[in-house]
Amino acid sequence: MSQAQAAHGEKHHDYHLVDPSPWPIVGSIGAFTMLVGAVFWMNKDYTKFWGLPVNGQPWIFAVGALLVAYTMVGWWRDVIQESVVRGDHTPVVKLGLRFGMVLFIASEVMFFVAWFWAYFNSALFPQDVGIGQWPPSGIVTLDPWHFPLMNTMILLLSGTTVTAAHHAIQIGDKKGAVQGLLLTVLLGASFTCIQAYEYSHAPFTFGFNGAALVPFTDPAHASLSTGAGFLGAIYGSTFFMATGFHGFHVIVGTIFLTVCLFRAMAGQFTPQRHFGFEAAAWYWHFVDVVWLFLFTFLYFTFGAGWGK
Repeated sequence: MSQAQAAHGEKHHDYHLVDPSPWPIVGSIGAFTMLVGAVFWMNKDYTKFWGLPVNGQPWIFAVGALLVAYTMVGWWRDVIQESVVRGDHTPVVKLGLRFGMVLFIASEVMFFVAWFWAYFNSALFPQDVGIGQWPPSGIVTLDPWHFPLMNTMILLLSGTTVTAAHHAIQIGDKKGAVQGLLLTVLLGASFTCIQAYEYSHAPFTFGFNGAALVPFTDPAHASLSTGAGFLGAIYGSTFFMATGFHGFHVIVGTIFLTVCLFRAMAGQFTPQRHFGFEAAAWYWHFVDVVWLFLFTFLYFTFGAGWGK
C-alpha cells in the first residue's frame, strides 16, 4: 500500500471496521442508572440515601430505561444504515453475524439449562433438599390444559407465521412478509398478556427460598422466613424464574420482530439481503422450543404432581 492510499484510508479487505460510536457508553450509563434507580425505587422505607428524597421514587429508573431505549433505537438505526445504505455488510461480515447469532443463542440455551437444573434438582430429589415430595405439600399447581395449553398453541402458531414471512421474503413477496410478521407480533403480544393474567391468578407465590436447612435467625431474614415453609417455597421460586425469564425473552423477541416488521414495510428486506429477519426468526424459534420444554416439565409432568 502506498503512502497516498494509506493517507486516504482506502480499505483492501472485506471486513467492516466499525466507526467510533457513542452507543456503548450511552447504553452503559442508561443501564447503570436503571440499576441505581431500581435500588431507590424498591427501598421506599429506607431514608439514608444521602438525605435525598429518592426512596420509593421510580423516576431515576425511568430515566435509565429511556436512555437504554434511546440506545437501542440509535444503535439499530446505525447498523441498518451500515447494511442498507453504506453496504458495509459484505458476505464475510454476514458470515460473522451469523456465527455471532448462533453463539448468542447457544449462550441463551445454557442460561435456561441453569433454571431447568435448579427445578429438576428439587423435583427429582425432593428428599435431598428437605421438602419430602414434589410439588411441596400445600402447593396447588396450575392446570396445564388451560392457559398453558393456550399459550402453547399461540407460540406454535407464531412459529408457522414467522416461517411464512420468511418464505415470503425469499420470493420477494413484500405484502406476505408484512402480514406474516404482523401476525407473529400480535401472537407474541397475546402470549405475554395471557401469561401476565396467569401470574396474577397463580395459586402460589414466588415465596422466600430459605437456602439453608436451618431457619435464618438474623434480623434481616427472620421476618421473611416466618411462615414461609422454608424450602417449600422453592417450587414458586424455580417456576417463576424459569417461566418468567422465558416470558422476558418473548417480549424481547416480539420487539425484535416488530423492528423487522417496520423494516419489511420500508422494503429493506430482499431475497438476497435479510439477515436481520433471519436472526429474529432464529431467536423466535429458540423461544418456542424453550416453551415446549417448560410446558412439558414445569406444567404437565412434574408441575402437575407426577413427582408425588
